[in-house]
Amino acid sequence: MDSLKTLYHAHINTLQQRAQQVLARFKLDAMLIHSGELLTVFLDDHDYPFKVNPQFKAWVPVTQVPNCWLWIDGVNKPKLWFYSPVDYWHNVEPLPNSFWTQDVEVVGLKDADEIGQLLPAQRDNVAYIGPVPSRATQLGIQSDRVNPKGVIDFLHYHRSIKTDYELACMREAQKLAVAGHRAAKEAFFSGMSEFDINQAYLTATGHRDTDVPYGNIIALNEHAAVLHYTKLDHQPPVKRHSFLIDAGAEYLGYAADLTRSYAAQSKSRYAEMVEAMNKEELALIATLKAGVRYTDYHLQMHQRIARLLLKFDLVKGLTEEVLVAEDLTGPFMPHGLGHPLGLQVHDVAGFMQDDNGTHMAAPSQYPYLRCTRVLEPGMVLTIEPGFYIIDSLLAKLRGGKYSQYFDWQAIDALKPYGGIRIEDNVVIHANRVENMTRDLHLA
Repeated sequence: MDSLKTLYHAHINTLQQRAQQVLARFKLDAMLIHSGELLTVFLDDHDYPFKVNPQFKAWVPVTQVPNCWLWIDGVNKPKLWFYSPVDYWHNVEPLPNSFWTQDVEVVGLKDADEIGQLLPAQRDNVAYIGPVPSRATQLGIQSDRVNPKGVIDFLHYHRSIKTDYELACMREAQKLAVAGHRAAKEAFFSGMSEFDINQAYLTATGHRDTDVPYGNIIALNEHAAVLHYTKLDHQPPVKRHSFLIDAGAEYLGYAADLTRSYAAQSKSRYAEMVEAMNKEELALIATLKAGVRYTDYHLQMHQRIARLLLKFDLVKGLTEEVLVAEDLTGPFMPHGLGHPLGLQVHDVAGFMQDDNGTHMAAPSQYPYLRCTRVLEPGMVLTIEPGFYIIDSLLAKLRGGKYSQYFDWQAIDALKPYGGIRIEDNVVIHANRVENMTRDLHLA
């Protein structure tokens, strides 16, 4: 914990420097960052699970408490009003006393509506950063300073470069997720249903289903062709062909996002394709380096998908170059290579080219790619190539001018397996790439 304390101290210093820059740029006195509020279910008497404002948990590892506030002026210690009411209906968090609290001034807030009396009286030149603009209005903050775009763009852009504290948290999130993946793999091979595999995963990570950073994708057989499959059948299939798990974990607000695919029978074309995809994914990661645009790696992965199509005789008579140029690989990998990762699973600023918010969209041929940045040291990204048999996407190939080059019988034979996705989380360093996932020996 002493190490985390030291890392957090340096982290806060970095955030304070960024705060000084953004406040000076936009001629602001301070930022008021709101953790958020509970949202009540329509026509009911209970609330949705609370999800904290990511810009709030960037400063303090408080992820489960609504109605908290941070006052940031870049000079004084960040001031945290921590909501801790008198309440016998619900659990109440006590005022925190942890590795991070020496770097933050913590003040208790017993009544959420009292924050207006406790904040500094002068708020004419303060920016509100949070999910409840109406609350900012009540506090007298000018409408043009409620989530001002320039401030948000600056904060998002710089958040993509992780501090050592953030990287330490993300490595811990990896450990939790890897434990879950191992438990899920064991549950699959023991014959469990999707629902029970998910329960095994949650037990191993120590998460509730509302705590995981995104809905776990636990897909058996053809369900693996549904990219965001979350139905979770209670009964196992009569015959098991494949298992795709895309599931993450959180540690102090930071996310892990891992995917693995497994064949039920080790001697099958699908099993060989999983192994081949694993090799291609690792080979691509080995080429990652700072100074190269992420879109270049996405294109490289399509070249590798073309290689797989040819290697397994799913296509004959065409070159890799033609397969990519004519977008014949697109229907097999209809999503991006990956995305930035951090306080959010699909982390911010993937398209920003500078801290003014200059936007570079994904290439028109690959509109689902989530990052067009030039890689820089400190960035954390997912690398998650996929290969799927999706009828609606393959229809245009079946009816297209290149149809005769595809072995449709062999492709259709893969349909019961759904697809393959393999995902690792990597850190870009100045002269190397750190694969946080493989460092924990998740095969």
